[in-house]
Amino acid sequence: QVQLVESGGGLAQAGGSLRLSCAASERTFSRYVMGWFRQAPGKEREFVAAISRSGGILHADSVKGRFTISRNNAENTMYLQMNSLQPEDTAVYYCAAGPLIVRMSKYYDTWGQGTQVTVSS
Repeated sequence: QVQLVESGGGLAQAGGSLRLSCAASERTFSRYVMGWFRQAPGKEREFVAAISRSGGILHADSVKGRFTISRNNAENTMYLQMNSLQPEDTAVYYCAAGPLIVRMSKYYDTWGQGTQVTVSS
């Protein structure tokens, strides 16, 4: 089973940018749909973005135009470029792998450990 490791989280000011990475352990990475989810304290985990094996993209309305998901199959890595960050983007961000490009977390069967993103006002 593929293993996922997120990196790139940290502290940013409102209006700033961060780039998250998700490194996969297997060359079969290219076979998976990859997604980003986030969970803020006291809230449910929510969908952020997903990218299919061929590069098809789905973004949550809350991040559309600000966040961009991408993947490099040759490097077994997925990215989330986050621009125009707002305090409400503060959360633990998780990457996930699954068979379908959908918004529902239950369809993703492999998860990373998460990386904290904190945006100050």
